[in-house]
Amino acid sequence: MKNIVILISGRGSNMEAVVRAAQAEQWPARIAAVISNKADAKGLAFAASHGIATAVVANKDYPSREAFDAALQSVIDGYAPDLVVLAGFMRILTPGFTAHYAGRMLNIHPSLLPLFPGLHTHEQALASGLAQHGATVHFVTAELDHGPMVDQVAVPILPGDTADTLAARVLEQEHKLYPRAIRWFIEGRLTVEDGKVHVDHTTH
Repeated sequence: MKNIVILISGRGSNMEAVVRAAQAEQWPARIAAVISNKADAKGLAFAASHGIATAVVANKDYPSREAFDAALQSVIDGYAPDLVVLAGFMRILTPGFTAHYAGRMLNIHPSLLPLFPGLHTHEQALASGLAQHGATVHFVTAELDHGPMVDQVAVPILPGDTADTLAARVLEQEHKLYPRAIRWFIEGRLTVEDGKVHVDHTTH
């Protein structure tokens, strides 16, 4: 049974999707904890209501990014994670932190990476004139939103779309994409070679 630790900063809708999938599909893993850098993150109540341990490590309580990451790492490691999942965790992580969890930390980003890393992806997609937008699951590295890509989903950009309507349609697909990618990891289907992810679809 593998342990998953999920990090959130807000309502954690992707965290909810992962928890529901893990329970409905009876993954060979358990959500060991949901941790937030904000005490008022609404996702903490959802996690607690599903019997999942919760913790808060508030970044405002630490004098530097490095000090916060060290404290966060200590709390995470108390749950002996096989996988750390970022689900709307709004912090740029230090190289030491990402190195510690290299190969066992995933993030979901609301764009078709390598397009539009960082924030305001939906606005950028609309301004670009492209016909589609989407989301990407990737391994986390020290370079923001540039780790090896596990899976993507594309969403058409429709006439009259706003950043809000586009974001809502992308998020709906994220809730399917992220649990699937996490399950692949848990089931040992993912390998990374030369910076590229290979998914084994043959043994399951």
